[in-house]
Order: sequence, then C-alpha cells, then structure tokens
Amino acid sequence: METVVKGIEGVLEAAEIIRQGGLVAFPTETVYGLGANALDPAAADRIYAAKGRPSDNPLIVHIASEQDVEPLVSSFPDTAARLMRRFWPGPLTIVLFKSAKVPLRTTGGLQTVALRCPEHKMALRLIEESGVPIAAPSANLSGRPSPTEAAHVLEDLDGRIDFILDDGPVGIGVESTIVDLTGESPVLLRPGAVTKEELEEVLGREVEIDPAILQGDMEEGAQPKAPGMKYKHYAPKAQMSLVTARVMKEKDYLLNAAEQAEADEEVADSINKEAEISIKAGNRVGILCCEETKGRYRTGYGNIKVRIKVLGSRKDPPSMLRNLYRLLREFDAEAVDEIFSESYSERGLFFPLMNRLRKAAGMREMIV
Repeated sequence: METVVKGIEGVLEAAEIIRQGGLVAFPTETVYGLGANALDPAAADRIYAAKGRPSDNPLIVHIASEQDVEPLVSSFPDTAARLMRRFWPGPLTIVLFKSAKVPLRTTGGLQTVALRCPEHKMALRLIEESGVPIAAPSANLSGRPSPTEAAHVLEDLDGRIDFILDDGPVGIGVESTIVDLTGESPVLLRPGAVTKEELEEVLGREVEIDPAILQGDMEEGAQPKAPGMKYKHYAPKAQMSLVTARVMKEKDYLLNAAEQAEADEEVADSINKEAEISIKAGNRVGILCCEETKGRYRTGYGNIKVRIKVLGSRKDPPSMLRNLYRLLREFDAEAVDEIFSESYSERGLFFPLMNRLRKAAGMREMIV
C-alpha cells in the first residue's frame, strides 16, 4: 500500500519520488492527477501501466508558470499567450507543437504537447519542488470516473503507485478544458470549466468543436490529440442511459418555465417507467437528477428501493460538475446495475456536464 500524506508536508517527499521516476497522485483544482516526470519516457510508461491506459492516449504536462512553456514547445503563438494570461493558473490545457525535449512516450507518439498550469497551491508546489514538468492524467483506472478525493485514488490504484498527496475534495470536479492551437483555427478537444464562450471572447473568433465531442468517439484508426476523446471514459460499472425531452433538442435547450416544467414531467415519467421495468427484471436501479426535479421520482417499488442521487441545482451548474464523479462512484459502491440520468442544456458549464454524462453512458440516450 502506498503512502498517503495529508497536507503540504508530503510535498518534498513526493517531489523526490517524481525525480526518481516514481508515480505520485496529487490534487489539482479539477481532479486528482497521477504524476510522473514528463521528460522521462520510462516514467510515462509507468503511468500508462498503472492506469491500464492505451499508450496512444496523450498525457497532459503540468507546469508551474507561463515561463516554463518555451523549452517544451517548438512554436509559441500569440493566441496561446493570450489564453495563458487570461486563464492560467487554471483549468485550461493548451495543445501546441512540442520541442525535442518532450519525449514521444509522453505525447502518445504525437508531435504536439498538451500543457496546463493548475490553480492549486499543492500542485504548483509539487511541480516547483520536483524541478521538472509533471505529466499527469487523472489518477484512476482507465475508463473509470475520475477521482475527486484521495479515497477514490486509493480505491483504483492501491498497490500500483508510490505516493498519494491528500488535500481533501477538489473544487471543480471535472477535467480541464482542452483547446488545440496547432491548426488554422482553434479547436475545442474537451469541454471543461473554461467554457467555449470564454475562449471565443479572449480569442475574438469562433472556436470549432472537435467532432469526437459530439459523436462520443473517434473514427477507427484515428489517434486522439488529447485525453478523453477516443476511449470509454468517466463510466460507472452499471449500464447508464440519458433521458432527454424532445422539446429540449427542438428548442436548442432554450426553454421557458412552462416548457421546462413539461419537459421535466416527460423525462421523470419515462425514467419512472424504465426504472420499474428494470427492477422487475431483477436489477438494482439508480436515478441521477437535479434538485428541482428530485420530488418527481418514485423512491421504490414494493419493498425494493430506488437509489436517487441529486447532482445539484440547475441554478448552480458548478455544484453539478463537482458532484458528478463522486455520485457515480457511490452507485458503484451500492452495486447498482442500471442508472437513468436526466439530460441538461448544452450551453455554458452544462456543456462539460453533458459531455461527461454522455461518455459515462456510452452515448446511450432516450429521446422522449
């Protein structure tokens, strides 16, 4: 069992482990990361092995400041500098062409590198004390919900890594936004807490959306330029389905109060019916909903309980992002067989929420 240390006291020991080629799980403002020396190909291999992660899935390189970028890239466009000034430290990853200093094993064989400066005191201190950039995907088994507290890391990676820095629950709860600046136009590769609208405001131009975000996967044989694009991600052990009111798609998620109430009723009626069918088939059923609709769901059928979990309020989308992975892991702990989840808007911070829900559901969606 690896060492788990709470608070800043373990940073010096963790930094030494990084320098020696070991693996350290550490908190960021988004999720817990699994860190190793980004300039050491063998250390990158250890990350892939510990997670059971495909080796063509690039790792994000974490650095302590904008000044650390230039040695790691072969070009540094003005668009990158503008985004860094606005959003770093913070939950934004920027993809640029790499320099020869960054090994291909860290970048999944690509000539590009994904860079991020986290907004977290312990993470920044670890990078500084290590003296090297730190490659760090989420500290979970590949495909599982990302860890938002140290206990989740231990659940997935106990015995597979060397050290865990514990600083309690994270603040954001989903992975960073990733934007690719290596083409003619900026491209969103993964939505996160920095929204598409905020990126466009800074850049003064449209940010394209990679088709993999909307389709849920990439074409066979295509290589992902960033984490979370190609393979199954964020998934609970149970089969999960999203249930969406048709009017939400017809009206581009812009509903008035009456339309929203009608949509909520249609979705809840459908989920209640599907839950009853699933329970009669012998399954343990979970429902993922929001604060505004929780009263619409049946809590049980006969003596069989339905496990209802509330993401948060639609008036507070950050709370819904923060709670998502924890609740999916709770369903796992309760041995739920099938989960039904409401759908939400595709705008602002609801966009990354829906991206994670769709990936967790394997793109299973019922339109009602």
